[in-house]
Amino acid sequence: MPLTELHIPLPTGQATVSVAYERPAGPTATLVVAHGAGAGMDHPFLTGFTAALNGLGVATLRFNFPYREAGRRFPDRPPAAIATWRAVMATAAGEAARHGDTGPVWAAGKSFGGRMASMAVAEGMPAAGLVYLGYPLHAPGKPEKLRDEHLYGLTVPMLFLQGSRDTFATPPILEDVVGRIGPNAVLRWVDGGDHSFAVAGRKRSAEEIGAGLAAPVAEFIARSA
Repeated sequence: MPLTELHIPLPTGQATVSVAYERPAGPTATLVVAHGAGAGMDHPFLTGFTAALNGLGVATLRFNFPYREAGRRFPDRPPAAIATWRAVMATAAGEAARHGDTGPVWAAGKSFGGRMASMAVAEGMPAAGLVYLGYPLHAPGKPEKLRDEHLYGLTVPMLFLQGSRDTFATPPILEDVVGRIGPNAVLRWVDGGDHSFAVAGRKRSAEEIGAGLAAPVAEFIARSA
């Protein structure tokens, strides 16, 4: 499958970010995928996830946030991350149009990346829907400090994929949040999964774990069309 590597200039003009775009023949949709706070776009979890989606007929575009591109350790502040999301989504839409693809363009992300996608959509970024691969609803051990305020105004289809042992989202609290968002939000638990979706006693590589999440995502996108 052809892999297109691009460098996208950001609106500030002070940085570019790397993008990896993979397009199967005649894709039904395009999913833009952001990494989590501690790993870049080439982490095996993400490459396994996107490769499996490509096999299911979904084009994918992975990208680095500016801090990762620059080799910095700490994530960008929301304004910079949201600006990056806007630039990358515009690029994804442009690539789809250039190839004559008419399917929807969705936004997705692992943890931090998914949260920043939702904030970007809340601020007006176009996206057909959102996929959260482990939404960081609160810091571990701090369920009283929720990161949910902006979610309730979102009307696009949303899929929350969450490990049942994820310390970043206490199950009853996340269930309540998703229920209050409304019928456009769906929560699917990965039984026994932690924040990386690893299940105790079940040895799988990060690539295999990521690939295992592709089918429910592709199914949700198709059902939401």
